[in-house]
Amino acid sequence: MNDAAAQKRQQAALQIVSHLVRSGYTALFAGGCVRDRILFGESCGDIDIATNATPQTVSELFTHTIGVGAQFGVVIVMQSGIPFEVATFRSDIGINDGRHPGRVVFTDARHDALRRDFTINGMFYNPLTNTIDDYVGGRRDLESGVIRAIGDPRERFREDYLRLLRAIRFAARFSFIIDDETWAAIKANAASIAQISPERIFGELDRMLRGPHSDLALTLLAESGLLKAVLPEVHDSIGVEQPPEFHPEGDVFTHTVKALGFMAPDPSPTLAWSVLLHDIGKKSTMRMLDRLRFNGHDQVGARMATGILKRLHASSDLIDSTSTCIENHMHFMNVTSMRLATLKRLLSRPTILDELELHRVDCLASHGNVDNVTFVRKRLDEFARERIKPSPLLRGNDLILLGMTPGPLFSTILREVYDLQLDEKIATHDEAIEVVKSRWLGEKSEGKKAGETQPQ
Repeated sequence: MNDAAAQKRQQAALQIVSHLVRSGYTALFAGGCVRDRILFGESCGDIDIATNATPQTVSELFTHTIGVGAQFGVVIVMQSGIPFEVATFRSDIGINDGRHPGRVVFTDARHDALRRDFTINGMFYNPLTNTIDDYVGGRRDLESGVIRAIGDPRERFREDYLRLLRAIRFAARFSFIIDDETWAAIKANAASIAQISPERIFGELDRMLRGPHSDLALTLLAESGLLKAVLPEVHDSIGVEQPPEFHPEGDVFTHTVKALGFMAPDPSPTLAWSVLLHDIGKKSTMRMLDRLRFNGHDQVGARMATGILKRLHASSDLIDSTSTCIENHMHFMNVTSMRLATLKRLLSRPTILDELELHRVDCLASHGNVDNVTFVRKRLDEFARERIKPSPLLRGNDLILLGMTPGPLFSTILREVYDLQLDEKIATHDEAIEVVKSRWLGEKSEGKKAGETQPQ
């Protein structure tokens, strides 16, 4: 979020708080925005507001509201075109489904803090007095670099098992340690993450992979037992040996952890998931031939990645782009010897930048040689877009005008002529027509239909 947008959000949130206070109620910033203000001196994302005003009162005080979570005390207030969650202080009573409480009762700030997940997320900030209200020791844990569940961690996780993944994400994001009791509860409840919907699991994993220190996140997922529960295919890469001459770093899992660590900040979803899943096909394709080999692991891995992302209800676009990156990630080792047409086809793929970055971190996490990355970047700079993927000089209608009968050969002819165009061996429509006449129409005099002939 840029400075102007952040300032606009801050001012809009302050207007909501001020209006509630003028109306006789308590209103405070709550949760992650308070944590980030203490850590970084400013809110780094959404600003949630907590108040002792009931949902009905909030709806009456503001013009534009949406009662999407009114049964849990939450109303969306639109201010300056920005949506804010305004939640009534509450305590949760009972556990309904591992996500929602059995019922809620409206209460005060202190009791509201006690039902939140982790101490670092359980503080309140009063923007009118510039003061912090901390009932759970959150400031102490921020200073000590500790992720600690509020109260009994077993109870906190049973209230919402997604908190198991959230603990890992926060620990990785801030490079904090997880306190012993909280860690023990995570390990004891890891299998219960299966009670959470695939969409919510995907959301946490996606934020984890695209956030800081995703390599640490993957390590903690494995050590906690959560990786086996949510991504067993990645867990199965633990202990899968690799040839040391190409992979001195160790097994496939170690390689994946290191590759995540080499990603640049704020990776695209496609890149993050491609790096995580690019070698999951190695276990099933491992063979001892002249050495350990994983022939076809890219193709197998692409199919497995498609299955994983479908299981997690990821978007079709992410599924397609990730599987494409994984399927093609071994092609870069041959780029310096590719014919020009083949190289241009590779460089013109929509996913090329993510593919190239996947190759870079793949190399850095193993042998360390990134010469092919340098080569591809240079070629991308050299080629104007129209030279990488120009409009074809020849189309099917041109073949029909030449008297050819449509058939399977059409695609072969068009592809071969386009390859010559990409190789920069022909540059005009007339030259393309001459190629067709010399290579294919010459066979017409032998009594065959042009659409049935084979190229010489």
